[in-house]
Amino acid sequence: MSQNSHPLPPEQSSTWDDHPAGHTIDRHRHPFHQLIYVSSGVFAVRTEEAAWVISSARAMWVPAGTWHQHRVYGSSRVHTFGFTTDDPPLHSDTPTMVSVDLFLRELLIACSEPGLPAEEAGRIKAVIRDRLRRSHVRPLVLPAPRDPRLARACALTEEDLTQPRTITWLSRHCSASERTLTRLFRTEFGMTYPQWRTTVRVFHAMIKLAEGATVTEAGLQCGWATTSAFVNTFTRTVGQTPGAYRTATRTTDHDAHHRGDLA
Repeated sequence: MSQNSHPLPPEQSSTWDDHPAGHTIDRHRHPFHQLIYVSSGVFAVRTEEAAWVISSARAMWVPAGTWHQHRVYGSSRVHTFGFTTDDPPLHSDTPTMVSVDLFLRELLIACSEPGLPAEEAGRIKAVIRDRLRRSHVRPLVLPAPRDPRLARACALTEEDLTQPRTITWLSRHCSASERTLTRLFRTEFGMTYPQWRTTVRVFHAMIKLAEGATVTEAGLQCGWATTSAFVNTFTRTVGQTPGAYRTATRTTDHDAHHRGDLA
């Protein structure tokens, strides 16, 4: 379902859409800046350079002209906001993640309310602009590998996260020495292999939690030996516990009925 909140041009509009689990949006771009927020569920965004996960704790700034595609994990409500290129609230020419506190969350939801008069939407959006300028960047970025040897190593790691693939094991299956792979992780991703693998595991854990896995299930499926170790790593990386994150991504119906915005 798509709801157009008011008859404004795309670069000034605010809308929301309900997406079923597994829904995809093909590669596209906009001539205006866009902010994407997910009040429930999980929305994965991929560009030519990297992949990000958008959830209720963070929003994504997509600069004008950026080619990107989406995939939905779990039933998701997605809010999008257009901004003109001559007066953006964020001055970043690359995709950027921003943290969303409770106040900003309510502003984003209110601004995309169906039938909201343009004047009222404009006032809310002005406050959103102020809050965005003060938001802290909280990235969870999965860079896209360029070197084919590094791409092979990444694919082997991601195909079974329960296996503790070492750099030595990867080198034997990627036609690259340990030293070469270590260098590629640092030069292309700006992190060590263990740091990258932790990011990948958290990335996929976010998706599994949105799809309904319990905290224990998500941790085990993504390679943590104990639930406590998973909770500690997830909380440190995402900024909230996996239990709180799971609850926030699965509240579509409750929030919608509470606000009366479901038919």
